[in-house]
Amino acid sequence: MNQILYYILYPVLWLFSKLPFRVLYGISSFCYYLLYYVVGYRKKVVLANLKLAIPGLSAEEYERLSKLFFRHMCDLIVESLKSLTISEKELRQRFVYENLEYCDALHEKGLSTFIMCGHYASWEWSFMMPMLVPFHGIGVYKKLKNPHFDRLVRRIRGRFEGVLVPNKEIRKYLNQCNENGVKTMTMVISDQSPKSKSFRHSFEFLGHETPFFTGTEDMARKMNYALIYLKIEKVKRGHYKGTVVPISEDANAEEPGAITRKFIKALEEQIRKEPQYYLWSHKRWKHHAAFQKLMD
Repeated sequence: MNQILYYILYPVLWLFSKLPFRVLYGISSFCYYLLYYVVGYRKKVVLANLKLAIPGLSAEEYERLSKLFFRHMCDLIVESLKSLTISEKELRQRFVYENLEYCDALHEKGLSTFIMCGHYASWEWSFMMPMLVPFHGIGVYKKLKNPHFDRLVRRIRGRFEGVLVPNKEIRKYLNQCNENGVKTMTMVISDQSPKSKSFRHSFEFLGHETPFFTGTEDMARKMNYALIYLKIEKVKRGHYKGTVVPISEDANAEEPGAITRKFIKALEEQIRKEPQYYLWSHKRWKHHAAFQKLMD
């Protein structure tokens, strides 16, 4: 049944992705109206998250930020589908990078690298980065249960010289690369929320103690990898900028938890400046009593 669904949906998604951006953004605007005003998709979650992260605003300001977020989220959806067929030339125009020369310098020093980024602006379109740097590009992702749609995701994100590796297999894959002398640049979405059974480390994030995975920091120490933060900003609708920000070239010289804290600080600075571009529909503080109270 899943295979049949895939073969039905794939041509539809492919044709959809061939539409020009002006049409796609028209569809995005319609989806925003539908999700926000008709369906009310996760409006309560978004509002609760905003109140926890940015306290003290007026009801009107929270509503304004909620609307801006939903508009941006709908843009992300159509942009992700556009990734199926977008050309290299157009993607280069719509997602530009700054300070890539730092990546070149890391490669010259013989350092493989982890890229840490958050669910901010357009993390999806950053999959073009591997073709712009002298590394073997890797993206870490959670494998989908449906093998056909998992293949579709890997096909989209691996179009520009990068490969996707499931999170449970990344250590083994990187060890193989090290054994073969392959220098890698691995992108990790580093603000994922651990399951309750996986709680090991908590850090202050937007004013609240929040669980974070520290696997990237741990692997950097064991493998002597450098780390950078990819600061992704939304310039205007359909246009983004990614800036390479150094975090550490020697993880073992850092105090435990310091690298994760640097990442959190960098992400917080972006969120506080333009909060509408963060993924507020995710239940980041679902285990907090304050969040539960706001959801009641």
